[in-house]
Amino acid sequence: MPIKRWFKIVLVLAAGSILLAFSNYPPGDELERIRAYSRSLEFDYVGWTLNAIGTKLTQAALEATETLTPEEQRQILLGYLDLVRRIDEAEAHLNDIYANPEVKNPDIASKLVRSQLGELEARREQMGPIAESIIQAQISQVVADLGLTYGGQPLPPVLYHGTPLPTALIVSPREEIKQEHNISLEPNLSVDERDRIENQVDQALDVSSLIVDVGGIGVYPTMVIETSDLNYLMEVVAHEWVHNFLSLRPLGVKYYASPELRTMNETAASLAGLEIGRAVMERFYPDLLPPPPPAEVTEPSGPDEPPAFDFRDEMRQTRVRVDQLLAAGKVDQAEDYMEERRRFFWDNGYHLRKLNQAYFAFHGAYADEPGGAAGEDPIGEAVRNLFKQSLSLESFLKRIAWMTSYEELLESTNSSLN
Repeated sequence: MPIKRWFKIVLVLAAGSILLAFSNYPPGDELERIRAYSRSLEFDYVGWTLNAIGTKLTQAALEATETLTPEEQRQILLGYLDLVRRIDEAEAHLNDIYANPEVKNPDIASKLVRSQLGELEARREQMGPIAESIIQAQISQVVADLGLTYGGQPLPPVLYHGTPLPTALIVSPREEIKQEHNISLEPNLSVDERDRIENQVDQALDVSSLIVDVGGIGVYPTMVIETSDLNYLMEVVAHEWVHNFLSLRPLGVKYYASPELRTMNETAASLAGLEIGRAVMERFYPDLLPPPPPAEVTEPSGPDEPPAFDFRDEMRQTRVRVDQLLAAGKVDQAEDYMEERRRFFWDNGYHLRKLNQAYFAFHGAYADEPGGAAGEDPIGEAVRNLFKQSLSLESFLKRIAWMTSYEELLESTNSSLN
């Protein structure tokens, strides 16, 4: 595609993402009351998007994928991921120095680490645009092979930017599990800040809230967490591109219209992101694919040997019981039960800070696997059935992208079985 035309597409779609950022906050008295506690910490999407546009224009000018050989691209990308790993290690070391009560003067003790970290971050700023352009090109090639193109090009073009991600303030009613609000806040909020905002919102509005971390956000260019895990990175970039793909079609346009449509969006993006991400790894980095999971062998436990802890199944059981209690109007009992189960998960190595209605409202929408926080919600199962019944990823996405209700999904899966 000619660069000038590519620029126009980027700028038009980026402008659209700015409008979408504003539209994430529909007018409403409850929302404004919530924002009284969150407004000072809300994420600046406009500033971020304008910065990301500049990065994307720099990438286009570099034309790295056109001037570098496949082996050179591989080495640059792997070098960049190693750089990200070293930055993570340096930041962890820095945190340890400031947290260690035996260190009397952390500013002096951390001087060398801070100097090294500054050098590493400067190198990341230089290498990041090239590494991102390589990943974008590789995913674009696979997306084209899968038939998800218009005029031979993915639409929208695959564009992402690695960045510290906003956190998300999720708000649900106490009486039912339902995501009513999702407000983006600044990255890296401390536990104290999260707890303070959640308590203020819960007490003022009698709701359930939780501030969660996310792996990506489907604005344009998409926001993706910085990570040294190439398999995960490919999956997340692909997942967020699928959201961009859907946003140009009815299912994505109606993302916020109902909890059912949100679950359909997220589950479809998760399933497609996994398949696209794995296809990219198989084509360009087959030696770095994780080994397949070992075959399950069911062996009876000895009389003194407890069964292995199954997080997904235990979380499914928890969600099912909570749904039953809430449906019976036993809100306080449901909340006591969730706290009891949170302690149970903690004792088994899963350190959940809070387990409440907002937790399930957020995590329950990602239903690409059975069980877990979705409980027995049939929506995820219906999306998975459509995925299995489809002849290809292309046919799956093109079918679900034009759906506007859960009833359409059920009708489609039932007709495929007949």
